[in-house]
Amino acid sequence: MDKTFAILGAGMQGTAAAYDLAKFADPATILLADARIEQADRSAQRVNALVGRTICRPMQVDALDPEALAAFLQPVDVLLSCVPYWMHPRIAKVAIETGTNMCDLGGNTEITMETLQLDEAAKAAGVTLIPDTGLAPGLVNSVGKFLIEKLDEAESVCLYCGVLPQHPIPPFNYKLTFNIEGLLTEYDYKAVVLRDGEIVMVDTLSELEEIDVEGLGRMEAFTTSGGTSTAPYTFQDRVTSYQYKTIRFPGHCEKMRIFKDFGFWGEEPVDIKGSVVRPRDLFYKVFGDRLAAIQDTDQCIVRGVGEGIRNGERVRLQVDIHDRQCEATGFTSMERTTGFSISIHAAAIAAGEVPPGAIRYENAITGARFMEEIQRRGITFKFSEERLGNVRLAV
Repeated sequence: MDKTFAILGAGMQGTAAAYDLAKFADPATILLADARIEQADRSAQRVNALVGRTICRPMQVDALDPEALAAFLQPVDVLLSCVPYWMHPRIAKVAIETGTNMCDLGGNTEITMETLQLDEAAKAAGVTLIPDTGLAPGLVNSVGKFLIEKLDEAESVCLYCGVLPQHPIPPFNYKLTFNIEGLLTEYDYKAVVLRDGEIVMVDTLSELEEIDVEGLGRMEAFTTSGGTSTAPYTFQDRVTSYQYKTIRFPGHCEKMRIFKDFGFWGEEPVDIKGSVVRPRDLFYKVFGDRLAAIQDTDQCIVRGVGEGIRNGERVRLQVDIHDRQCEATGFTSMERTTGFSISIHAAAIAAGEVPPGAIRYENAITGARFMEEIQRRGITFKFSEERLGNVRLAV
């Protein structure tokens, strides 16, 4: 392919994305950048050692400095933005100015809408922008699209996802696999859901249900924000219902609701013995640091359930993914499912498979194509079909 890729954010997901590009995108070079050169250097050395050649070059870049970012992007064909979600639209504006294609990990639908508003400017510059190319949002919506593509008439799609410790420790039975700000964004705010053909906003940490997961037994799932991203709007004319829930070990949702209901996630500053702080910032520090200190290997559970008409029959289709931390590379399941997802889209852009403009994730590549690509990377899935009965024709 002989393209120059660049990654902003040499953390967990960015490093996995660099590795995946080196393995599957045939790059000329990968510029792995971070605000901290030490982090960039460690990550570049790790990727180079894993692939057995010097393909990653570490660089120090302040992503919020437009001039420095523009200089960095000049030789870049495709940029992968793996920084906190609120930074993506700012970076996208600079990428348009330098004629650099870009995809990002997203995480907040309102912020994603800001990026999508750059559509006309991106088209004029011949630049492709794809936001929300991570796990959820991201991979899970490719599962949803895959199910819709399998149905002649789609009625409902329900997606589930959870990244979990393999050896859970009470009381929360959870380990932090990405930044605490992103986790709280999922647990707070509202979820965008397509229900009975209408877009509705649903409270997070609600609509609790039990599901059975092979190898884990009884788990719980509840509504969180960001996972559906723009898919409910895109698929409104193709499916009646489309929603997303997060999977956790039983009891987690109720415990997190205590923090939410009692104001620990508040954004209005409060005075504590003369020090003015936001409750949310205190929670980030205290709760986030404790979760981040938990050492364990992880696993990722993804489930997609689609119902509709296929070959004249009502059917229930199901996709199940159970991915675990990779012993050979050391990449966690969270890194694999997120970093590999953004890499797949970056490679598709570099190959000229996605047109210019700000493209909604679910319109970038087909669900079937994405599922084929993740299997190439050792992330396998099970597909099952249950017949629900013949369709009665109106007379």
